[in-house]
Amino acid sequence: MQTGYSNGYGGGHTHSRRRSHRAAPGGVYRVCSSSLSSPSTAPSTPTTTSYGNSNHVDTETAVASMWEGYDEAYFQSYANVGIHQEMIKDRVRTDTYKAAIMHHQNLISGKVVMDVGCGTGILSIFCAQAGASRVYAIEASDIAIQANEIVKENDLSDRITVIHSRVEEVEIEEKVDVIISEWMGYALLYETMLPSVLYARDKWLKPGGLILPSHAMLYMAPVTNSERYHETIDFWRNVYGIDMSALIPLAKQCAFEEPVTETISGENVLTWPFMVKYIDCYTTTARELESITARYKLSAIMSAPLHGFAFWFEVEFNGPITISSNNDMGFPFQHGTNNGSNHRKRRQKDTVVLSTAPEETPTHWQQTILYFYEPIEVRQDQIIEGSITLSQSKENHRFMNVHLEYSTGGRSFVKESVMR
Repeated sequence: MQTGYSNGYGGGHTHSRRRSHRAAPGGVYRVCSSSLSSPSTAPSTPTTTSYGNSNHVDTETAVASMWEGYDEAYFQSYANVGIHQEMIKDRVRTDTYKAAIMHHQNLISGKVVMDVGCGTGILSIFCAQAGASRVYAIEASDIAIQANEIVKENDLSDRITVIHSRVEEVEIEEKVDVIISEWMGYALLYETMLPSVLYARDKWLKPGGLILPSHAMLYMAPVTNSERYHETIDFWRNVYGIDMSALIPLAKQCAFEEPVTETISGENVLTWPFMVKYIDCYTTTARELESITARYKLSAIMSAPLHGFAFWFEVEFNGPITISSNNDMGFPFQHGTNNGSNHRKRRQKDTVVLSTAPEETPTHWQQTILYFYEPIEVRQDQIIEGSITLSQSKENHRFMNVHLEYSTGGRSFVKESVMR
């Protein structure tokens, strides 16, 4: 796993989570600018056709064409073997998926499996090793070519069929018993890959079939990180004895304008985590994910400067589970009022869980931090409240708009940003 932090300062805005938001040690920066580059495969503006004295813009066609161009660039970013190496070398990720497959071996052995976004095919191979009779390994990027060779070299061609296509364009003659996918992006929903899994579910999954992972939880919490702020901002106050404070406004813009991905610890978290969204992959619809809003009210567990909010997620590998007013999670959660706030999720003791929480072993997802330009001093037990809205960007549906409202100590603020 790479260290350092990144906020996408690399130029392009069309890559997967593992490339555009991943930094080499020490961070990667771009020139701060309000202008955005578009992929060469996507038109930057809709085509306008003149009809007499009026102009007609086929907005839906233009948007569809633009998104198709973004998607082509997005999928081809996954043809880079380095992205797959990073994911596979993430032992928390890969070991947890393998453990989940073996945990459900009785539901996989002798069954038909679909792997949505199979990449190198490693999860498909795990399923075959667990006894799956047939695996449809679907991959839109050109890494599918190498995945097919890997399947052949491991003598699994009789059970694994690699299909080089988007799942929405695949034609399969039979229903499947299991759908598996590693669809999670930064802050869970970045990349907007889950709707493709839901499409596969609705089209091919048999009634009572298994989805891995089955449930997902997105969390957020206020955080403090004075060291990060000092390294990035206060650094300019005295540079080899030279006052470079004139650079501080630009430094804040470059460092904190967009969400960043970096690893923090539980010591950075100022409150108990808040569950922004609970997703049941058996029932959730793609439309529900287009825009998510939740209100929160949190109490600081210590006195410290508030530097921003962190986002992370957990996924469970289970069948459908019940929602209960009891709390068997092992730690308290504070829920919003619009997403099942009167319930506590009962987690089965043997559930396989993949967590990217700050207190857990770091993963390649790290945490996603939305930093403020100015820190706010908070006291222990001080209330921090407001609302969070995460929505798919109209600029590119794989980007995510973030609208955060927060109030504390009698002051109110708004932070808006885009995960590109």
